[in-house]
Order: sequence, then C-alpha cells, then structure tokens
Amino acid sequence: MPEKTLQQDEIDALFEAARSSAPETKKTEPRARVNPFNYASAGQISTEQMRAISLLNDLFARNLTHNLAAWLRTRFQVNLVSAEQIHFNEFLLRIPEISYVASVRLEPLGAVSVLQLDLALAPPIIDLLLGGDGKGGALRELTDIEESILGSVVEIVCRELTAAWQPVGLSFSFERRQMQTQVARIMSVAEKTLCLSFEVRMPHSSGLLNLAFPAVVANTILRRLTTEWGRGRRHAGDAREKLQTSVRRIRFGCSLQLPSVRVRARELEGLEPGSVLPLNLAANTLPLWRVGGQILSQARAIRQGPHRAARMERVISGEER
Repeated sequence: MPEKTLQQDEIDALFEAARSSAPETKKTEPRARVNPFNYASAGQISTEQMRAISLLNDLFARNLTHNLAAWLRTRFQVNLVSAEQIHFNEFLLRIPEISYVASVRLEPLGAVSVLQLDLALAPPIIDLLLGGDGKGGALRELTDIEESILGSVVEIVCRELTAAWQPVGLSFSFERRQMQTQVARIMSVAEKTLCLSFEVRMPHSSGLLNLAFPAVVANTILRRLTTEWGRGRRHAGDAREKLQTSVRRIRFGCSLQLPSVRVRARELEGLEPGSVLPLNLAANTLPLWRVGGQILSQARAIRQGPHRAARMERVISGEER
C-alpha cells in the first residue's frame, strides 16, 4: 500500500483528539502530617500545670517564712528555687550523704512523698528552740533528742503544705524519718517525680528543702489543679474591687512592744509591784509595731485624747526584719 502522508492540519487534529481522550489527573489530597510519638514523654507536666504549681508553692514559701520566723523568733526566709519533673533515681543522687530525709503521706491518695532537708539548717534551728542564739554547728548526725525537735519542724512544714495545697484537696502528714538505705524503697527509681526545691536562709546558715512527689500526683491531681486554678482566675470585671473592699474590713492583731531581750532567771525572782527590771536597752530605743506577728515599723506610744495611740517613726524594710 502506498504510504499516506499526513497534512499538518490532520496531525494537529490527532494531537487534539489524544489530549481530549486522556484521563484527567486527579488532584492529590493533602496528607495529614504525622509526627513520631515519644512514649518517654507520656505524663509530662504541661507548662500551664507547672505555672499553677509554682503559684501554689510560692504561697507555701511565704506562709512558712512568716510562721517559722514567728515561732523561732529570728529571720527565716523560704523561696521557691525550682519545680521540675525528674526520675526518682535522679532525685536520690541529689541527696547529700549526711541529710535529714522523711516520708510524708499524701491523703486521700494514700501515696507517699519524700522530704529532704539539709542538715546544715538543723543546728541553728535546734539551738534557737533550746534557748540559744541560733549559731551554726558542725555537720553531723542528729541525736535522738535533736531528731525529735527537728521532727516538730517537719510537722509545721506539712501543715503549711496542706494549707497551700487545699485547692486540690491534698493533705500532708509526717510519717517518720527514713535512713538513706530505706529511701530508695519508697518509690521505683524509674518513676517520674515532681521535684520542688526551696532555699531556706537563716542569719547564720542556709540550705535546701526538697520535696519529691510520686507520679500519681502529677498524673491526676495536677490536671485538676490546672482546671480549678484556671477557672478560679476568671473573675468578673468588678470582682477585684469587691475583694479589696472585703479585705479592708479584716481585723489584724497588732502590738507595740520593745525588742525582745533575755533576762537571767535570778533577776526574775522576787519581782513584785514597784520593782524595776533592767532591760539592757538604750533609753532612746523605739518600740516595734507588729501586725499579725510581723514587724512593720518603729513607732512611739503617744496619747490621743482619752486613748493610747502609736505614731509611726520609721518603716522597717524586709531585709531588716
């Protein structure tokens, strides 16, 4: 057969027919982005939860500062240093060889947490409670009497923790002191713990107070903490003003008194009305104005009509208290 030569218009027609009969390419749907999941991060505390924890424990640090300072009658400062999630094994590695470690029960969970206090703080605290000046001492193990005295301090710490953690319904009760060899049995060494570290400063010593909470706290109570805390912070526009108005009606116990002094027992014997007791204070020493047990200023006792009054002379800063 003779070969047929296609004209240009026929070639164009064939290409047009081929294009029209070709199946339309389907538009590819965008694929969902898939990220790998790290099971080691399961149960990790969120930023919002950690923020709520810090707010609660700042409150605990302030309350403990005021109450222990009033109880010990000396400058006592507690500050939250860090809140982090670490394995219990890492927490154990941070405990000094000579240290005070106690178990604290958390109710209603029935869980047990660990409290660790640097023993550098023990000598001044014990010395103050026994009538001394709160001087520091050599780092050593405690005697039975000293351990009992320090246990009463831990009970106060647990009481203030209960007050601060009341929004999440947790209460803390001191169980007993634990020896170093027994601490590792309280929790699994691989368990994730919530570790809170507080710096404690006294006039002659300083140290750390560390708390380790088990995973059950981080996984259950902290979720509730974040929800309740976030809900509680959503106030109406005038709620702050109403709260301030209510707070201004609160009455605080106040006193105007001279600085505390020490008097020998023999000077107290035979005291009777009209006796003069030397206080070993300068004649121009001003009394201290205390509100709720906290020193606010120096003041002078004056008369205002038929009543006694106090005239403020100088405000005392936080560093001087």
